[in-house]
Amino acid sequence: MNTTGSRILLVGGGGREHALAWRLAASDRVHEVLVGPGNAGTASTRSCSNIALDTSDVGAIVAAARSCSADLVVVGPEGPLVAGAVDALGREGIAAFGPSAAAAQLEGSKVHCKEFLLRHGVPTAVATSFTDADAALAGLRQFDQPPVVKASGLAAGKGVIVAETFEDAAAAIESILLDHRFGDAGAEVLLEQRLHGTEVSVLAFCDGERFALMPPAQDHKRLLVGDLGPNTGGMGAFVPSPLTSPALLDQVTNEVFAPTLAGMAQEGTPYRGALYAGLMLTDDGPKVIEFNCRFGDPETQVVMPLLESDPLELFEACAYGSLDDVEAHWSADAAATVVMASEGYPDSGSPSVRISGLSDAAADGCVVFHAGTRLGVDGEVFSAGGRVLAVTAVAPDLASAAASAHEGLSRISFAGAQHRDDIALATAEVKQ
Repeated sequence: MNTTGSRILLVGGGGREHALAWRLAASDRVHEVLVGPGNAGTASTRSCSNIALDTSDVGAIVAAARSCSADLVVVGPEGPLVAGAVDALGREGIAAFGPSAAAAQLEGSKVHCKEFLLRHGVPTAVATSFTDADAALAGLRQFDQPPVVKASGLAAGKGVIVAETFEDAAAAIESILLDHRFGDAGAEVLLEQRLHGTEVSVLAFCDGERFALMPPAQDHKRLLVGDLGPNTGGMGAFVPSPLTSPALLDQVTNEVFAPTLAGMAQEGTPYRGALYAGLMLTDDGPKVIEFNCRFGDPETQVVMPLLESDPLELFEACAYGSLDDVEAHWSADAAATVVMASEGYPDSGSPSVRISGLSDAAADGCVVFHAGTRLGVDGEVFSAGGRVLAVTAVAPDLASAAASAHEGLSRISFAGAQHRDDIALATAEVKQ
């Protein structure tokens, strides 16, 4: 591996990828970060350039890595990971950060993940799976309260329906299995006991045997203020979580990550890359809601600004199985990010519109991570649908970070923009 002047290929084009590119580009060991396909933010980040890349085409990812002589490929989204991008790169002798296709099934199939958790004694909710709608509807009778209905496959973060009534659960089953709401991702559904508590996201760097936890974050999944409305990919996040004491993190280490890494290795699918545990903190302790096989979004936008160690060293250590040779050091500061989404999100698309005020937010000390953006012919920035921006601020305490992020967001505007004005502020979200 190179010791200076490394060239990184970063696969993806969302807010997570902008945050990763921004942090990698700040490494003294990185000469250039090529982002494919990237967005308007990665195009304007120092030492970063966008390249055309179809992230669903594993062959194109390998060809791009060869073409740019990448020293390391970082695969951001779950799609190419589940499709085997890391495996294909490895066959060509190209180092890559991310799990193999077999390991990525922890996210690629919720049914597979549930079976794995139960096999290895990792705390999680009771669940049953079905491919037939009539059988699934009959399966509702197994539950004493409405279950959560999940499409088993990848559904871009929208495949989970939290039913409030049994009628809602039945409608969700029919929409997934009969109306094919999520396409092939919904060929199988999981009916899962609903857990009660507060969600916490704990991510870790993993090298196949060892792991190093990142600062726990709290995400805001619901669209509307007060944790109302439909689930989204995430409307904001913050670090630190006031719920994660050292004792709780020890419990998560010993009951979640240690048995998971050991189980993956035992089954011949050692896990390398970023592993994201979505946890519910219940009265009976932390339980795994889901695993994601990559960095979270928008958690990455609050975790990466706090990383003090050289990110390239950590990414390489995961790829090469040498995490015991490096340490991850984190700032003691707090970080908060607030997402600005397009009109109609998460249910429908919206026209591309011009965005103003980005430089004003930056002048306020915020880092604005781009997701759904594109550059116009004159260099102006336009929305490109979905979650458009994540406005991040870092400060000595969470209250100051949250206030700064919301203030920075107030400087930015585009037609139809949606955001939550309670991110990292509402006591309903931060239970003490």
